[in-house]
Amino acid sequence: MAHNSTTTITATFETREAADIAVEHLVQQHRISRPDIFIKANGERNSAGSLPSGGDASHPGGARHDAALEGDIEVSVDITPDKIPAVQRSLGDSGAIRVTGK
Repeated sequence: MAHNSTTTITATFETREAADIAVEHLVQQHRISRPDIFIKANGERNSAGSLPSGGDASHPGGARHDAALEGDIEVSVDITPDKIPAVQRSLGDSGAIRVTGK
């Protein structure tokens, strides 16, 4: 980032779908550069979240359970302090179960 002072905000999501939506909101609504946004499994194992979503949830015959549902998804974003309230609100509105950092 071009600014000297940045803060990292971290949000936890139960599905990869919700995490992806949150990232799009950060990029499109708050004009945060994608290199300043990070997505990872919230734990040691690779994960698609802790709940089925998207195509896995709407699979004919019920939700698929062969995805790696090993834990939540974490989205972190490096921002300038003036964006903290708006970014925290946006992450919450996108379905975050936890938002930390200030």
